[in-house]
Amino acid sequence: MVASGSAVRTPGQTFALVAGVVYLVFGVAGFLFTGFDNFAAESGDTLIVFGINPLHNIVHILVGALWVGGARSPAGAKSVNTLIGAVYLALGVLGIFVGDSLFGFLNHNAADWVLHLVSGGVSLYFGTKGSGA
Repeated sequence: MVASGSAVRTPGQTFALVAGVVYLVFGVAGFLFTGFDNFAAESGDTLIVFGINPLHNIVHILVGALWVGGARSPAGAKSVNTLIGAVYLALGVLGIFVGDSLFGFLNHNAADWVLHLVSGGVSLYFGTKGSGA
């Protein structure tokens, strides 16, 4: 039972909120490993198995903030999930076929491409069929 006056989130809003918080946390945590040195350089820095650099951390913070902001309404979640899903899915596919030469200024690796494929596919699902709006 939902308390009076409280809103029920759609599945798309819930996904956007959770994905956004995860990306924000990992973006901020990335700075513990990279600091601010080699801002846009390829390096051996990783967070778990994902290649990172300070610029990559900032991109994850911005994407996370976009997801969290979009989670405020069903229409916002649908839009942001569709946008991020399409972009991340495209990046994942390009990464598989083009590889590390795609973006020389973001430190990344094969694990990033897989993460982008999964994040993009799930986000696109919640932006379309699974939005609940």
